[in-house]
Amino acid sequence: MSSAPRVALLSVYDKTGLVELAAGLRALQWELVASGGTAAALAAAGIHHETVEAVTGSAELLSGRVKTLHPAIHAGILADRGRPEHLADLARAGIRAVDLVVVNLYPFTSDPSVELIDVGGPTMVRAAAKNHAWVGVVTDPGDYPAVLAELREAGDLSSQTRRRLAAEAFALTARYDAAVTAWLAGDGVRGDAGRRRAHGAGGASPPRPGAPDLLPERLELVLDRVEVLRYGENPHQVGARYRIGGGWWDDVTQLGGAALSYLNVLDTEAAWQLAHECAASSGLVAAVVVKHASPCGVAVAGSASAALEGALAADPVSAFGGIVAVTGLLDGDAGSVLAGGPQADVVVAAAFADEARAALASRRRATRLLAAPPPQRSALEVRMLDGGALVQEADHVLDEPGTWRVVTTRQPSEAELADLRLAWLVAARTTSNAIVLASGGRTVGIGGGQPNRVGAAAIAVAQAGERTVGSVAASDAFFPFADGLDALAAAGVTAVVQPGGSVRDAEVVEAAERSGMAMVHTGVRHFRH
Repeated sequence: MSSAPRVALLSVYDKTGLVELAAGLRALQWELVASGGTAAALAAAGIHHETVEAVTGSAELLSGRVKTLHPAIHAGILADRGRPEHLADLARAGIRAVDLVVVNLYPFTSDPSVELIDVGGPTMVRAAAKNHAWVGVVTDPGDYPAVLAELREAGDLSSQTRRRLAAEAFALTARYDAAVTAWLAGDGVRGDAGRRRAHGAGGASPPRPGAPDLLPERLELVLDRVEVLRYGENPHQVGARYRIGGGWWDDVTQLGGAALSYLNVLDTEAAWQLAHECAASSGLVAAVVVKHASPCGVAVAGSASAALEGALAADPVSAFGGIVAVTGLLDGDAGSVLAGGPQADVVVAAAFADEARAALASRRRATRLLAAPPPQRSALEVRMLDGGALVQEADHVLDEPGTWRVVTTRQPSEAELADLRLAWLVAARTTSNAIVLASGGRTVGIGGGQPNRVGAAAIAVAQAGERTVGSVAASDAFFPFADGLDALAAAGVTAVVQPGGSVRDAEVVEAAERSGMAMVHTGVRHFRH
């Protein structure tokens, strides 16, 4: 490096740690150049610096859109100190070399708009990162202490540090560009696909004239690691949670317990989303127990404790070690129900009363308590493949009852309709093939993940036992033959909801008529793999 005074260029939106960094650099005899609001912050703190305008000889233009876009800035950043001709160019133009660039960007994702699309910031960041052989670039205030410590100890940043910081800088501009691209293109992965869905025979998804194009030619996905998990699906696998633009997980508070594992996170999201869907559909408190990404007990009731009792009673064996989600406040009564029930790995609720936390204190280490805001659902679902990905529109269920059609002579009662809505929501979130039995606002039998629908029905009936009598059933896809329906009728099921759309629909409806069942067709299929 040159023996001339070293120069740091400071231009930050987030002023966190700025004064401490600048004071530390000045104590090390660095010269500081600052732009706009950064210069004002340094002046207020009494820290000596030059303004960008003084260096460039040009005032800000276009309401601040042009401040740092000038050869006096960018030549100083980009000059290769190992090339004599570059140093000669700087000397001829009277431009000082810049040794450290400290920049963070306008917070575009906080309120996307044209005016929050940063131009000068990313340009300086990319220039400094490109020239990392000579220039350090710092884009995260969290790095300020380590950078200052290394400068104090070693007198300079090592090549390894500059390379690491350059990689972080390019990752920042990649994320920034991806966010702008998604905003300009439309909803993006984090958008709301809530009501975009096709209604077709048997749940088919024909082309939709005029429907928004949810599948752009290019998806810009930049993932930020935000949490290293206890382990992956199995203890010998490492795992982490990454963020795409933020979501409800960012505002989750863990109230004690061990670190989360991959399956804890996966199952918690499934339970929390289903619980809120059931609560929205019924207008009641919902409780959901999930095990291995599929529900094993779901109930809605007027209180958290009653909903929990129903959900846990659905399948207490499977509930052991499961994930429990309860909408709203988990009060003392609900905490007592949980404390006396099967051990849960995670309990997620909007909030926990002190009495509930006290009731669960004996299980605190084994049970993670998560206070969480309402869940979100991305517009698109992405599954990784070898060398690529599968992308599809997210599957939404809540607004479908308005499209349901009764196809039997007997109409379902109001009580049956309420249970059919619950069973239908649960079937849509159960691994296919799925048959769900419900009665009295709770599931009583769930058969899922089977290669045929008759097998799923047999599992659901066996799990329900005597509770099958008078229950209703939901099937995530149509009955290809009447045998699955006959098995449900023989066990005492009184009403069924299914997509319809089979070439043998008439046979299946006739079987329902013979048994005195009510049958509803939805026109929408909900396979889940």
